[in-house]
Amino acid sequence: MKKILTFAVPCYNSEAYMSKCIDSLLPGGEDVEIIIVDDGSTDGTGKIADDYVRRFPDICRVIHQENAGHGGAVNAGMQAAQGIYFKVVDSDDWVDADSYREVLETLKSFRTEKLPVDLLICNYVYEHVQDGTSRAIRYSNALPHGKVFGWEAARHFLMAQNILMHSVIYRTRVLKNCGLHLPEHTFYVDNLFVYIPLPFVRTIYYLNTDFYRYYIGREDQSVNERNMINRIDQQIRVNKLMIDAYDLDEEVGNKHLRNYMYGYLTMICTVTSVMLIISNTEENLKKKDQLWMYFREKRPGMWQRVRFGFRGLGCNAHSGLGRMCIVIVYKICQKIFKFN
Repeated sequence: MKKILTFAVPCYNSEAYMSKCIDSLLPGGEDVEIIIVDDGSTDGTGKIADDYVRRFPDICRVIHQENAGHGGAVNAGMQAAQGIYFKVVDSDDWVDADSYREVLETLKSFRTEKLPVDLLICNYVYEHVQDGTSRAIRYSNALPHGKVFGWEAARHFLMAQNILMHSVIYRTRVLKNCGLHLPEHTFYVDNLFVYIPLPFVRTIYYLNTDFYRYYIGREDQSVNERNMINRIDQQIRVNKLMIDAYDLDEEVGNKHLRNYMYGYLTMICTVTSVMLIISNTEENLKKKDQLWMYFREKRPGMWQRVRFGFRGLGCNAHSGLGRMCIVIVYKICQKIFKFN
């Protein structure tokens, strides 16, 4: 029988922590396949991956490839996936054992009852290494729980309730139908992974369980503020690809989905603007203005809508005072939500 769920685990020089991730996935047994993508690692990652395949040949598979970045590793996992559903678990993260059982039982019930669910959404938990605290992101106020629904049933998402890679399990066919192919050698492509397929999703199920554990606080993580500034051109590239992807007013008919996608796109562009402002270089301030000018020229109607919204403050921060206000708001949110 076909596997119910494919996990793709992108790994690059992950020998220090990948075992915790993979071990958390193994209890799925033969209902799942774990595709470990060794993305050109130069440490012991490839050897560890091969050892898992040797010990668990009915569960684990490995792809050894030249380095293609996170997007290239996810692409390889998607292309090789044989499961009905597909999820990415980064090699420094893991899943909760009790929630895992709930997730698998739910997915199997879709198959048994022949429910064509395109997207399963679960909660995720920030695990902060620096102070040992954790914080769960849940969607119980925004989504109905325990039943299949469409976008028209979605309610207002709060600022911290964006649907991220950590919270989604897509039907594999949805990812293939939308033609998703992530850019290689580019960080922050997880934003494309959760944004591009959404208009192809017709049916959703929200399981109110804290499934994904998102490890945060390592200095080499892509969401580290310093790394985000150093890789700002990659973030800008992702922003532009999201802008290019859809004319939301013309191509996304459901207003609930359209409103969510507006909010998410604007938030991503504003975060990029904040990083450019924080860097405080003339070159990066110019890049900020160029990003919003690109938005204005490419999607004038969309730009007009977002520029006056709270999340769109980044496009209006032209003066020193305006930029200072943006940074203050960002720092407050950073302290409250501890997202990087």
